[in-house]
Amino acid sequence: MAAKKKAKKAVVTESGQEKKLIASNKKARHDYSIEQTWEAGIVLTGTEVKSLRERGASLVDGFCYIDGGEVWMEGAHIAPYSSGTWTNHAARRKRKLLLHKREIDKLAGKSREKGYTIVPLEMYFLGSHAKVQIALAQGKKEWDKRQALREKQDVREAQRAMRQRELV
Repeated sequence: MAAKKKAKKAVVTESGQEKKLIASNKKARHDYSIEQTWEAGIVLTGTEVKSLRERGASLVDGFCYIDGGEVWMEGAHIAPYSSGTWTNHAARRKRKLLLHKREIDKLAGKSREKGYTIVPLEMYFLGSHAKVQIALAQGKKEWDKRQALREKQDVREAQRAMRQRELV
């Protein structure tokens, strides 16, 4: 028997466009405290778009930086297109992100401060356009990570106890 591929549900945004998640960076939410987020377009080649439609992406090692008034994403992995030829793309090339000038200026000012960095959180299709959600983030200390995990575990235990109480 052939295994069926689970399709991810698309979310409809306020503007009525369909948002299909391609990749998510859960590690970034664990390692950093998120200050502010932006939605940016991505400059891609044809084989990269086709590969993203097959959900072949990972943002785990990705980071962003500002160079010459432009935002660049590096370290994000987009798998080579399976039916690609010699025109296939490099999997970990740097990709330009599209933001408004005032957003770039604000991001540049904040990212120069000590302890701040820019990380990609999600990559998705919004309608037919590939987008990436980037965040201005501050690194967490080891004890911050443990405390966050402990709080999450406490919330789960409280919800579990409430459910059991309802069943009785």
